[in-house]
Amino acid sequence: MSEIEIFLRLLTASAAGALLGLDREMRGISAGLRTHAMASLSSAVIIVSSILIHDQLTAAGETGIDPLRAIQGLAQAIGFIAAGAIFFANGNVRNLTSAANIWLAAGLGIAAGAGQYVLVALAVAFGVFIVTGLRFLEKLLPGSDKSNEPSD
Repeated sequence: MSEIEIFLRLLTASAAGALLGLDREMRGISAGLRTHAMASLSSAVIIVSSILIHDQLTAAGETGIDPLRAIQGLAQAIGFIAAGAIFFANGNVRNLTSAANIWLAAGLGIAAGAGQYVLVALAVAFGVFIVTGLRFLEKLLPGSDKSNEPSD
């Protein structure tokens, strides 16, 4: 993998994570631009590193190396981070959307780290629509009181 390809993968992950965090940032939620960009970037770094190590060891004749274990580890780690963002206060569960957004940012980092640019672009588009576009549609639902609820 060339240095330019590594740069593109890390840039894609950082930008995708930042785009997801933009809605959170604009709404004053603590897990915003930087948190999402860092979750996505760190996931990409781990995946790129895993691929590079796999290629290096395979070239040296090592066998039985599974770079997909990095994804398993990331899934567990980001689960702890996302769970830490969720809290219960005054009878309400808060930050579920932020936790799910962080989870998606990590997934985008994994995909960007693996060089799956089309997947990243589509997932960012869906994620941004879900976080921002659906908020407006929720308000149109009969019996919806979303405008009075605290946002997460």
